[in-house]
Amino acid sequence: MSIRRIAINTGGGDAPGLNAVIRACTLAAINRGWECYGLRDGFNGVFFPERYEDGGLMRLTRDRVRGIAHLGGTMLGTTNKGNPLSFPLHLPDGTTKEIDRSGEIVEFFAKKHLDALISIGGDGSLTIAHALGKLGLKVIGVPKTIDNDLDKTFTTFGFDTAVSFATECLDRLHTTAESHQRLIVVEMMGRYAGWIALHSGIAGGAHAILLPEIPFDLDKVAEKIRQRDEYGRGYSLVVVAEGARVIDGQHAVLAQAEAGQAERLGGIGELVSRALSAKTGKEARTVVLGHLVRGGSPTSFDRLAALRFGAAAVRALEEGMTDVMVSLAHPNVQYVPLEQVAGRMKAVPLECDTIATGRDIGVCFGD
Repeated sequence: MSIRRIAINTGGGDAPGLNAVIRACTLAAINRGWECYGLRDGFNGVFFPERYEDGGLMRLTRDRVRGIAHLGGTMLGTTNKGNPLSFPLHLPDGTTKEIDRSGEIVEFFAKKHLDALISIGGDGSLTIAHALGKLGLKVIGVPKTIDNDLDKTFTTFGFDTAVSFATECLDRLHTTAESHQRLIVVEMMGRYAGWIALHSGIAGGAHAILLPEIPFDLDKVAEKIRQRDEYGRGYSLVVVAEGARVIDGQHAVLAQAEAGQAERLGGIGELVSRALSAKTGKEARTVVLGHLVRGGSPTSFDRLAALRFGAAAVRALEEGMTDVMVSLAHPNVQYVPLEQVAGRMKAVPLECDTIATGRDIGVCFGD
């Protein structure tokens, strides 16, 4: 099938670099004589076209994507709701059941004479893309997550920006923690993979880092803090990923899962802060970085990675590929089948050099 009209969508949480991908896809397509369109708010442009003046399908031109590569967020909008594979349908009796609406997307593409989809997103979005590929839609995935937890790629765009900002926050917290001789616990994003906490924690000189991959013992963390007091340091910084948990304990949950959505984790920072304060007798404070690490302008590394991914996605279509994801096999971009990515998560390996480095310089992981 020859390519003439392609669509792009962004799904899941926003990440610095999304607009750079959109720009690269658009320009690479136009330079090949193709038309390029953007689906609004994930797949909402397909399911609820009446909400949009453009019918849920934004025409992307050179003018539309000019000057957006340095901007955070996504010009197309995104959503964590409305997974077409398990779309929540609210019934008149007040109950909810999940239905598969993926076929409607294939019909929408046929009706609009769209030849292919470039889907930019994390594990959930790429799982949807793979399902659409199996239905016959020509689809290319672009990996996006600040958590860096997608398999088969060296890194994802957005991760470097998140780590850089989190590291800067830790740099600032060192001075106030030392001035007041306090214990400060910093909670960061990281549901099931602790890449952001690990990398920023080591770069930012944290004294303990608590990861989802290593259930922790608070007594060991408290001992580390007491040792620092004995050495005359008097203050400590503890970094904790939102999905970290005590040995034999549960995750801290802010909100239970709803139809088509995962549970919302959070609150572990405050729990750790209170427990360590009680065990050490030190005054403690909790800082939750939350969505601050998600927003903002992408670093130069993330901009370049995003631009390379976008251009590579269009090249894949030109070469007749489908149901693949562009991947960074540093320093080059390659392609891997979506079936090797969908439904898989890249956790921090316990034998990785970064954890070994942390242990070598005296970081406590609570194990």
